[in-house]
Amino acid sequence: MRLFSHKRRPVHLGPHCAERLPRLAPDATPNGWTGTTPSPPTEKAIPGPQAAVNAFARYQELFDAARRGVPAPERAPIPGGPDEVAANLAAGCYFLDADATATCLVPRDAWSSESTAEMVTHRWAVVVLIDFAHGVEAGRPGDAWMLGSQQAAADLRATELAVITAGYIRNLGYDATAHSAGASDLDLGRVALQAGLLEICNGELRSPWSKRGFGIGVVTTDLEATPQAPLAPRSWTDRLRSHGPRWWFGFGGTRPGWGRLRGECRPLHLGSYPMERVRRVSEATTLVLEEEIPRVPQRASFFDRPIHGDLGTKFVEDRKVFAIKTPSANAYVSMIRSMVPHQDGLIADRTAPGTDDSDANASSVKALAHLLGGDMVGICRIPLHAWYSHDAGGEPIEPYHQNAIVILLDQGYETMEGASGDDWISGAQSMRAYMRGAEIAGVIAEHLRGLGWSARSQTNALSHVLHIPLVLDAGLGELSRIGELVLNPFVGPRFKSVVVTTDLPLTPDRHIDFGLQDFCEKCTKCARECPCGAISFTDKVMFNGYEMWKPDAEKCAKYRLGNLKGSACGRCMKTCPYNTEGLLSQRMWLWAAIRLPFLRRSIARWDDRVKNGSINLVKKWWWDLEFVDGRTVEPSKGTNRRELDMNGGRIASKQKIAMYFADQNPPPEAVGVAVKPNRKEAVERGAAAESPAMARRRVGR
Repeated sequence: MRLFSHKRRPVHLGPHCAERLPRLAPDATPNGWTGTTPSPPTEKAIPGPQAAVNAFARYQELFDAARRGVPAPERAPIPGGPDEVAANLAAGCYFLDADATATCLVPRDAWSSESTAEMVTHRWAVVVLIDFAHGVEAGRPGDAWMLGSQQAAADLRATELAVITAGYIRNLGYDATAHSAGASDLDLGRVALQAGLLEICNGELRSPWSKRGFGIGVVTTDLEATPQAPLAPRSWTDRLRSHGPRWWFGFGGTRPGWGRLRGECRPLHLGSYPMERVRRVSEATTLVLEEEIPRVPQRASFFDRPIHGDLGTKFVEDRKVFAIKTPSANAYVSMIRSMVPHQDGLIADRTAPGTDDSDANASSVKALAHLLGGDMVGICRIPLHAWYSHDAGGEPIEPYHQNAIVILLDQGYETMEGASGDDWISGAQSMRAYMRGAEIAGVIAEHLRGLGWSARSQTNALSHVLHIPLVLDAGLGELSRIGELVLNPFVGPRFKSVVVTTDLPLTPDRHIDFGLQDFCEKCTKCARECPCGAISFTDKVMFNGYEMWKPDAEKCAKYRLGNLKGSACGRCMKTCPYNTEGLLSQRMWLWAAIRLPFLRRSIARWDDRVKNGSINLVKKWWWDLEFVDGRTVEPSKGTNRRELDMNGGRIASKQKIAMYFADQNPPPEAVGVAVKPNRKEAVERGAAAESPAMARRRVGR
């Protein structure tokens, strides 16, 4: 939790006040350098027989395999010079949750003797640090899995950032190579010293901001970027400026030096958000008639139907490039696809001792997910209807696991602040979260299989389960006005999900109730701001056994896929009142929204009065560029830059929502065969949909 807002702090400056540190010249020798890179802080624990290091190693190899590649054949029309390049690359790494990052000149003595070719052209580097997580201690939940695995976890995350950044630079038409603890042509610590991310302290390589260890990732490139410089010795006045009271409390929006404000008082398995304080209930806050919920094929999804030509030939092509329309999103998607073959695998012959305790297992998997970068984790039993009836190829799916581990990935408040919600960063926000989710779920599933329990990661690229029912059942949110989307009390709708299904014994979480049904009843901001009018202004209905505000999925899909001035759409996430920064003052607002129902309408109106959902240009760090036919170009149609539309509700009286019930779905075997949706019938079915009150009377609930 933070006391001070970072709304005025540019993204490329990062969470630490590194700009307050004194520095040498960019090409100077780092202070205290003697020709040998000192060792960094290390783990005291040794991996035990159940440590997750083997699972980390599998994914370390997977990312290292992608550290080199062929640049795009033409160089991108980058706006600005080396200063803008340095800011863009740094902000992109912070978007990926780097703890620290900087660009620098590559010192010649950092290269190994075998790297003469790249030594000539790769003069610049991007360096990232990932800190060890707090709370990995003996006697804590998950200690048997995580003790001795901290370095492997940090190295994996640092490798991910380096590989993604190198792929992004190559998509801009420049050469770039990622270097990691697993595969490198460099002395990583030497380059990090040159970038001013580390310093030599008492013969040890240390971060100025933490006493814990870290992982290092480096990208070398021929793309010129203004270099940062090594750190200079600090006087007591320098220390007061950089590590004084302003740093301690996080003044100016930086990460607080006080561990309690950073959340380090919380056990790792509980995560950063106090979900344990939210009211728990035995049933979902919306009516769910499980016996009336049909299983549906993946073919029925309105983001899969365009592949088969259901929406016309234009949308066939739009669907092919939907996820890779920008150079950054393309880099994420390439790694998402590389992880698909590893979602399942061989299971150890014997189950590890002590892994039959469902309570202990639940806490352990949550701790491991948070160590890997998950933001929130819940557990539930998998209801039958959450399994797709058929996969994308039309093959039947027989349920094979009982439990689901559901992990939420925040799409990034800072970047959302600078966006319109449907501009050129929108798709990258989704793919970044999906990529990180695939990595986390993949490592967890790999680890559980190593313990002798069947497990499979279910990602956006290949999933046998529907995620929304599982997010709801895992107690991570309530169904919202946005429609087929669960909203979380702390990050609102600003997340993507990933799931691990398993037969590992796990204690499920209960549903939550934070008053969202009443709040969404009184707030129609997402419906007002939806660019295509797909979110309902009217009351909830029953749809395939669920009580919900049913959106027009066809309209939503067509707008997101066919958006000519952006790469997707998250306008509803951008403008939702629950899309907050997480300050202490906002936690007080959240408490009032939960505990004081009579204030909810006023809070919704206040959200408009303070212009929440507007574009904050301070946070606009990305370039509006499009990736077309393997080249990065300027968008031919421009860029969406929407501000709040206070008159957006004018369509409410004439809005018609098309509802395609399960009996209107295309048959699962119609793979590659177009099945046109009957919109007229769907609108009529929507107008005649059963109300939740009628359904309750009908079933006696």
